Amino acid sequence: MNVNDSEVVASILAKDGYTAVKSAEEADLVLLNTCSIREKAEYTVLQRINEMNNLKARNKGLKVGVLGCMAERMREELLEKKKVVDLVVGPDAYRTLPELLEKVGTGQKAVNVLLSREETYGEIVPVRLDTNGVTAFVTIMRGCDNMCAFCVVPFTRGRERSRDPHSIVDECRDLVAKGYKEVTLLGQNVDSYKYTSSPVPFSQGEGGNAASPQPLSGGEGLPSSDAFPLRVDFADLLEMVALACPTLRIRYSTSHPKDMTDKVLVVMARYPNICKYIHLPVQSGSSAVLKRMNRGYDRAWYMERMASIRRHMPDCAISTDIIAGFCGETEEDHQETLSLMNEVGYDMAFMFKYSERPKTLAARKYPDDVPEEEKGRRLAEIIEAQKMSSAKRMAGYVGQMHEVLIEGVSKRSAEHLFGRNSQNSIVIVPRYVDGFELKPGMFVHARISSSTAGSLQGEVTGIVEEALAKA
Repeated sequence: MNVNDSEVVASILAKDGYTAVKSAEEADLVLLNTCSIREKAEYTVLQRINEMNNLKARNKGLKVGVLGCMAERMREELLEKKKVVDLVVGPDAYRTLPELLEKVGTGQKAVNVLLSREETYGEIVPVRLDTNGVTAFVTIMRGCDNMCAFCVVPFTRGRERSRDPHSIVDECRDLVAKGYKEVTLLGQNVDSYKYTSSPVPFSQGEGGNAASPQPLSGGEGLPSSDAFPLRVDFADLLEMVALACPTLRIRYSTSHPKDMTDKVLVVMARYPNICKYIHLPVQSGSSAVLKRMNRGYDRAWYMERMASIRRHMPDCAISTDIIAGFCGETEEDHQETLSLMNEVGYDMAFMFKYSERPKTLAARKYPDDVPEEEKGRRLAEIIEAQKMSSAKRMAGYVGQMHEVLIEGVSKRSAEHLFGRNSQNSIVIVPRYVDGFELKPGMFVHARISSSTAGSLQGEVTGIVEEALAKA
């Protein structure tokens, strides 16, 4: 999400004459886009801010700004203690950057961290930064209305608001026109996307022709062949993008277990250009801990969602987030998390020790009472369990034929390329096939020959011209 925010900022500044450069050493203006989700993320940013002192010593005219969540949360500290910082701008105030920079140009400090109930930057076409020209991000909503006890996002990014679906589809079509092959639709909780609009003519397919198969029927708010619906939920939006851009692979992040509906799963199963991969954060396998976390579901609800995913898409990959050592977590709670991991069999997981965040419900209500050493031990066990699960899931792909989108050159060998299958697994393939050089942006058929816990190795059996046009 921060990558996409940076691209929005670059677009706003481009209208004011700014262009992106390759390094901070070349810059007249350095903007650090920040995250407050964990203490370690903030520590990394503070280190980077300190490094700016050396740059300013060499370039007296250099201006330094801090953007995003950390800007909103730490505005006073950043301006008062970090003398190198010239401006602080929150995630809903990027449009004011040109005026703030004018103020900085007069030798003053500048700040705008006001949160908005309306801002979505919906009509701004992002400047794609450091892109491979193959994959891109599109933000569909901003903010979050969930008050998970551990999470600072509602305080740093504000209330939830959904972007106009017309602008989302238009941005995706623009990506196709520019040669992109995959998009990830972004939101703090995409499953709660909701938008009310007036009917607007809707041409299906990239050329304006009707696409096949026809949209789903029988559900209120689902798209017809000639108009956007009045009420658009996330399943509707997914279908619109799938129909409007049949050659574009579609991913999304992040889902919330309490809001994921079977309607979304039906749409995912129906359209081949929607990837069969879901990131569904569980955070804990203990219902007692989930209740303290204020997640809005229990273990039984989560496992029912898992079962529904498997019913609709047996080949769907699932990843998750897990927090070790949340307030009041007992050894029994920890063992429940391990047992849930074993039962689900995740393809991948993001795993962390609990890090108390200021202003959150947990910081106000619960003592951070699990010792750091114990958090570390539990996290190590969670990581080990996931390594075994990942290895097992990846091994299951060996011998299968997968469609792979090539993204770039492998880090380990210039003679190999890497890409991803629909399930979001990294697949390594030879760069040359019978003397023909594969390039990023190509779809290939690959037979999986071997696996590790982190990647698959494949043998290319064919190149797909318009692999997803069958939508």
